[in-house]
Amino acid sequence: MDWLKRMNCALDYVENNLLSEIDMNVVAQMACCSSYNFQKMFSFITEISLVEYIRRRRLTLAAFEIQNSDVKIMDVALKYGYESPVSFTRAFQSLHGIVPSLAREGGVILKAYPRISFQISIKGESEMEYRIETKEAFDIFGIETIGSSISDERYQSPAQLWQKCHREGLYEKLFTDSGDLPSFMPQDLCKIHGAVNYRKTEDNTFPYILCCFIGNNSNTEGYIMEHIPAQTYAVFPSKRFKWDENIGAILTTLQKRFYSEWLPTSNYEKIDGAEFEIYGGTKVYGYIEIWYPVVRK
Repeated sequence: MDWLKRMNCALDYVENNLLSEIDMNVVAQMACCSSYNFQKMFSFITEISLVEYIRRRRLTLAAFEIQNSDVKIMDVALKYGYESPVSFTRAFQSLHGIVPSLAREGGVILKAYPRISFQISIKGESEMEYRIETKEAFDIFGIETIGSSISDERYQSPAQLWQKCHREGLYEKLFTDSGDLPSFMPQDLCKIHGAVNYRKTEDNTFPYILCCFIGNNSNTEGYIMEHIPAQTYAVFPSKRFKWDENIGAILTTLQKRFYSEWLPTSNYEKIDGAEFEIYGGTKVYGYIEIWYPVVRK
């Protein structure tokens, strides 16, 4: 399958470059997608970020080398990308539970993380509801942050943006300024949604916005505005839930099943473009839809 070949080709590149700086854009190119899409797909399928996978593979090989040679610890640290013995020792101990020098003693327990390879697993646990929709162009406005796809703490995560907006009253203000829902949208939708990857940002980053659809009486002053071109989406709805349930877990389950179950076996490819978390329902029960931009293979 082409998808499997591309993903494994990308991991071949990672494995062959563990001793040098790995360019996330090159990794993504091997898989024929953007850096953002590849890292999202990788993390949902493997339940580990690409950055953390690379870190574990390097520390696994470093442990093998220390255990089976007389090479100086400092030289091993430099070989696997660490600038000082202190940073290497901290990372090594975090993964293996001991300092590097103890790895040469007999009987010590070390952790080995083998390389990942992608295969198709037929599960059939439960059906997935989805629909393919082509939507005309529309406009959104809202409150934006820039996130990091490599866990850079200098950037704000989408969850942190939601928390900040609730804490500082920005969510309530955006709700008031939202105006009427456009007539082409289902009228049981909430006023505020989430969108990501709707424009280009710096390498290893992505834009995320708490947004409203621009309609009658919308007050857009002081907000970020974005035009969303016409696009075909694969739409994945959740089951209805109570608003006091763990919405983050529901969202993550939808995302993971899209990447790990639907996308590898469908006749569609995910492309760059705006992705949406659409919220709807009543005061008691809600639902989520995730919209992924796709094209037919």
